[in-house]
Amino acid sequence: MVRKEWSIQDIARSAGTTSRTLRHYDAIGLLPPTRIGSNGYRYYDETSLVRLQRILLLRELGLGLPAIAEVLDGQSDGVAALETHLALLKQEQRRIGRQIDSVRTTLRKLKGGEQLMAEEMFDGFDHTQYEEEVTQRWGAEAYRKGDQWWSSLSAAEKKAHQQEQVDIGFAFGAARDAGHDAGSTETQAVTARLHEWLKPTGMEISKGYFAGLGEMYVADPRYGAYDEKHGPGTAEYIRDAMKIYAERNLTD
Repeated sequence: MVRKEWSIQDIARSAGTTSRTLRHYDAIGLLPPTRIGSNGYRYYDETSLVRLQRILLLRELGLGLPAIAEVLDGQSDGVAALETHLALLKQEQRRIGRQIDSVRTTLRKLKGGEQLMAEEMFDGFDHTQYEEEVTQRWGAEAYRKGDQWWSSLSAAEKKAHQQEQVDIGFAFGAARDAGHDAGSTETQAVTARLHEWLKPTGMEISKGYFAGLGEMYVADPRYGAYDEKHGPGTAEYIRDAMKIYAERNLTD
């Protein structure tokens, strides 16, 4: 029986991630390929696919890569681990279902002129989904300050803050398309906008933090959208710009 294999491009496309992310997983020992062909391409078998699925599921739960490695190394029974993941996903499905019902109830009452009830409007909403990851990376105090700041914003202020993040991403893409290198005046001006955008969150923006955050643009699959929107290499471009900005302007 011929063993089925998939190329790194096939896996990236099917999993909704990037080849860059998969190569990073290989580099840190989290997901080595089954084999590397004579052409240098990485190939993955069914066992690798199951491991990648578990990695992505754990990322969705908010775990960092080191924590994921510990979990996977400590779970030899892949079937039991997937059963646990399935239970968690069903729990999340129920929570999202409650959110849908909550929004439907709000719409119905608004259209009918009925009295709104807070316990109905916010059933199923969880604003602490990133608590574990933020605490693990930067400490409980960083999460507390960030959560306190975010909760203090109005809906319009939250929308404006999110829009600024989108605008900064497009500004990085435009600077790169114009041929400006990561250390150029133009690109560093965009990086300064990103630094200012982060300031209100309550986290201390030290040199190490800002440069470390830049590494996430390359290592974290959730940032793969930058490459999709602005072209391959944009994530590395932003990382390099943040590292240069940190070296030039920030202290530990």
